[in-house]
Amino acid sequence: MTENSQTAQRSGGLPRVNKITLSDVGQALGAGWHDFMRAPQYGLLFGGFYVLGGFAILAALVIYDMPWMIIPIAIGFPLIGPFIAVGLYDVSRRLQAGEPLRMGEIFGLMFRQKDRQLGWMAFVILFVFWIWVYQVRLLLAIFLGFKSFSSIGMFLAVITTTSEGLGFLAAGTLVGAGLSFVLFSSTVVAMPLLLERELDFVSAIITSFKAVTKNFLPMIGFAAVIVLFTFVAMVPAFLGLVLALPILGHATWHLYKRLVG
Repeated sequence: MTENSQTAQRSGGLPRVNKITLSDVGQALGAGWHDFMRAPQYGLLFGGFYVLGGFAILAALVIYDMPWMIIPIAIGFPLIGPFIAVGLYDVSRRLQAGEPLRMGEIFGLMFRQKDRQLGWMAFVILFVFWIWVYQVRLLLAIFLGFKSFSSIGMFLAVITTTSEGLGFLAAGTLVGAGLSFVLFSSTVVAMPLLLERELDFVSAIITSFKAVTKNFLPMIGFAAVIVLFTFVAMVPAFLGLVLALPILGHATWHLYKRLVG
């Protein structure tokens, strides 16, 4: 931590936010790939937990006879990625600092976050996720009434071949994009910041928003990369997330270190 940031925190101010460029985003992604290759067992482990969570959601939807909700849930599922990536942030932090990687210490640090400000961020993320789920159901009721769909194929046919379905897609895309931007701006810097420093979560969220607004083009570029990687990775039944999550998680840490002085 620099002397300036220490002084700012002692005086109750926010951490200093730096200006970055698109080249910084590219370098952070490269560093994320490098960290993954240096410690692939950790990346695959955390990515595997994420994929298993996706399978559990799919199984629950099938059991409760709601296959039509698979697509909206799959689209919203990556919203909880930042919290799962906390362990990856610590791996990158340790690699950057030259500290040894010990599984017990990393999981212990993750477990202790429940008693720190980072635990409150979990509520923020889950709250946004549930807003997404409920707004999907609201839009379905508005555009498609209370129709039931017996299969994913029938659901896809309705939303892609009818005017009501296309209206649902348009409205859902706009609302989803807005929620995603809010969550990205709230967490992209706040999560690694709270892992590294003792700071209240509201100040961390404000710092995160400030980082995005001050570096709008580079950060929107990074968000676009996250969206592209995530949706491509989800196509093969979530399996690609085993690789996408750790690479993006490591990259987020390195971008954070460039953003926050």
